[in-house]
Amino acid sequence: MVAIKPKTIEQMKLDGTCVSHARTEVSVHNVKTTIDEPLERGGTNRGPTPTETLMAALLGCTNVIAHRVAEAHGVHFRSMTLRVEADFDRRGVTLAEEIDVPFPKATLFIDVASDADEGQLSRVKRDLRRYCPISKVLQQAGTELEEVWSFTR
Repeated sequence: MVAIKPKTIEQMKLDGTCVSHARTEVSVHNVKTTIDEPLERGGTNRGPTPTETLMAALLGCTNVIAHRVAEAHGVHFRSMTLRVEADFDRRGVTLAEEIDVPFPKATLFIDVASDADEGQLSRVKRDLRRYCPISKVLQQAGTELEEVWSFTR
């Protein structure tokens, strides 16, 4: 019997319709979302900005990967809340000058309720940094990404 090897590289396909200079309607696998600028920057404020969307992706990825690594280590989260606070150097988007690291620092607050012991939680924390692709992209781009965990038993 031949074992079926799962694909390791998946091609993503998203479509964007540019409604205006500030608003993009994005479609991906039967889901539509809006990326927009606030009113004061000429947008319609119908969705997060592109840079806010990146930080939202960090929150979403953290949720998924943290739960996966928790399960792999026998940890159950009764609840989880996330918050990110990021420093954004706007000189690049205002065309003032090219910026190598647009997000020099971001702090990710991860609040979890679990009965897991310290060893299990330590492994979850370690593996989240190892496996979250959005976190890795930000870090490799030069963002100082700090995780502040809070555990409730």
